[in-house]
Amino acid sequence: ALNLVTGVAGAGKTSLLAAAVERLRAGGPFARIVTVDADPIGRTPRSNPATYTGAFDHVRDLFAATPEARARALGKGHFSFNTAGGRCESCEGAGVHEVGMRWLGSVGLVCGACAGRRFHADVLTVTLDGLSVADVLDLTVAKAAELFRREKKLSRLLDSLLRLGLGYLPLGQSATTLSGGEAQRVKLATELARATGEALVVLDEPTTGLHAADVAVLVSAFRSLSTAGHTLLVADHDLDLVRAADRVTELGPGS
Repeated sequence: ALNLVTGVAGAGKTSLLAAAVERLRAGGPFARIVTVDADPIGRTPRSNPATYTGAFDHVRDLFAATPEARARALGKGHFSFNTAGGRCESCEGAGVHEVGMRWLGSVGLVCGACAGRRFHADVLTVTLDGLSVADVLDLTVAKAAELFRREKKLSRLLDSLLRLGLGYLPLGQSATTLSGGEAQRVKLATELARATGEALVVLDEPTTGLHAADVAVLVSAFRSLSTAGHTLLVADHDLDLVRAADRVTELGPGS
């Protein structure tokens, strides 16, 4: 079921969830407890949904196995924008150059050497179904799931993101540009893709930063998770989520 803890800010929703999880870990009916917070999935532009979930590891394996890559002696490491050899050395794989603006902070200017593609030109000549590794990072989760549907491990990760309503998200979108709610769902998708059985899933304010239309998608995703046998314990105060809950616990004052 979808169990919701709601109430005004400062009522103690997060504290109650933490206490509940502590007691359930000590002795409860759940073999697996997944706790998901709203912290970023990475604090630098180099982190993204593909790297966090591990999907990019599988993508790199596929590129390294192509005849083109073997002919050019390009291994898995060459298809990473974090290591020397395959990345653009001008921007060191960042795709941009940070320029200080004195009192205005820093601004990212697109790298002139790679045009923001992050990789060395030789790496970009290797294609998979007509796409370079940079092109794959530009794909949305939905398009990538369709492209890699025959790759079992990769498909499992992408389908998990899809079930949580993240089909619109580009695989290579910088972690620093994700909302708190999106970061939570990326984390949750990663956990559920690895899960082998039913779990208690605990989330703290997953609607943070979401439009009402996205909340509806999130509610649908939560419903599919509960139907699959997972139990959800959520702290939030979005009224659409409150209405969709199977059980609501409201904390005071005025509860």
